[in-house]
Amino acid sequence: MAAEQSSEEPAPESSAIPDDVWEKFAQDSERDIRASAPREPSARARMVTERLRAMDEQRAREGAKGRRRWGRRKPARPAEPEGWRTGPPTWHDLDGGRSSRRRTVWSIVGVLLAAAVALVAVKPGLLSHLPGGLGDHFGESSDEGAAPSPLAPETARPTGPPSDGPAGVPTRERPFAGSPAARWESGADAIRLPEAKAMGGVSAERIGDALRKTKEFLVAANLDPQVLQGGEPKKALALVDPLEKDYLQKLRAGLRKPTEKNDPVVAFSRFDPEQVEILDDVRVRGRITVEPARGAKGKAVIKADYTFVYAALHAGGGDEVARAIVRRGLEVAVLDLAEYQGTEGRLWISDVRSEINNDDCKDGDGVIRPQFLADRQTGPGTTGAPVDPYDRGRELPGGGTGGCGVITRS
Repeated sequence: MAAEQSSEEPAPESSAIPDDVWEKFAQDSERDIRASAPREPSARARMVTERLRAMDEQRAREGAKGRRRWGRRKPARPAEPEGWRTGPPTWHDLDGGRSSRRRTVWSIVGVLLAAAVALVAVKPGLLSHLPGGLGDHFGESSDEGAAPSPLAPETARPTGPPSDGPAGVPTRERPFAGSPAARWESGADAIRLPEAKAMGGVSAERIGDALRKTKEFLVAANLDPQVLQGGEPKKALALVDPLEKDYLQKLRAGLRKPTEKNDPVVAFSRFDPEQVEILDDVRVRGRITVEPARGAKGKAVIKADYTFVYAALHAGGGDEVARAIVRRGLEVAVLDLAEYQGTEGRLWISDVRSEINNDDCKDGDGVIRPQFLADRQTGPGTTGAPVDPYDRGRELPGGGTGGCGVITRS
C-alpha cells in the first residue's frame, strides 16, 4: 500500500523585485508629481497681473467721470408722416413703419488716451510684454506690419461688447491700435448679402436685386471717398425711389444748407477735408437680414445694421489719430409692384437711424468732426451713463431723440 500524500502543496518562494526596478519606479513617480504640482507664479507674472487689474480699475473710475451734454429732444416723426411714405392717390398703405431719423452724438474724455501716451513715454517697451500688447494680441506677431486675425462675419446680434484690439497708441501706420475694429474687415467687402429667397409674396429675384442695391446705397453713403471728403452723395441719392419726393427733397436741402433739424450726416458720412484727413482704410462690421412684412401681403423688409470706423488725422499734419465710430440702421421695403406702387430698380427707404460717436456734438454743420485729444479736453459738458460705441449688442435707438454723451472708448 502506497504511502498517503500530504494535502498541503509546498509554498512557492516569493519573487523578489530587483533594486534597480524599485529605484526607477521611485524616480518616475517623483518626476510626475513635480510636473503636475501647481507652480507659484513668477514675480513677473504677478507684476503683470497686478498692473492689468489696476488699469481696469482706473479705466472704470475715469469712464464714469466723462462729460456728457444732452441737447433738445427732437419730436418723433409720425408713423406715416405726410409726404414721407405717402404716394399718389392710388398708393397702397404699407403699414405704419418707423421713419424717424435721429442723430445721437457722443464725445469721449481724453484721460484714457493721455494715460496711455504717458505710459508709453515712460517705458515704450512695456506694452509689448503685456497680454494683448503690441504684436501679442489675437495671435499677432511682434512685427509692426502683421495684422491681427480677423473676426468671423457677424450673423446675429452679439451678446455683449467686444474686447479691445492690439494695445498701443494709434498711428497712421496702425490707426486701429487699441480698438476692436483692428479685427474687423475693411471696406465694401465687409458688407455680405444673405441668400435671396422668396418671402412675403415677393419673388427671390426682386429681393436679390433690392439686396444688391441696399449694399450699393450703404457703400455710396458711407464709403465713397468723394462723399467722405464732403461731396454730394450722388450715387446714393440716385438709388432712392423718385416717388419718395419729399424725402429726396429734404436730403438735397440738407446737403445744400444743413440745419439742426435737417443735418445730412444722419444719412451720409461726410467730413470736412480742411479739418481732417480720413484714411482709406475704413473698418466695417454688421449684417443684413430679410423678413416678411407683418400683416402686409406682397412686401418684405430688408434690415441693415452696420458700424463704420473712420481713422482721421489733422489736415494740417501731425501724428495723432482720432477715430469716429458711426452706426447706421437702414430699412428698405421690397414691394411686389403688382400690389404696390413703386419704381423698378430703386429703393424704397422706410427707416433710417444713426449714432455718431466721437463727434463735436453740434447739429447742423453737415459734417462729422472727429474729436482729437485737445478737443475732448475743451469740449462741452456731458451727462448720463457712459456708452460703448463698439457694443453692437445694444439696440440702435430710434424715436428722434438727439443729444450728446460720453463713450467709454474710441
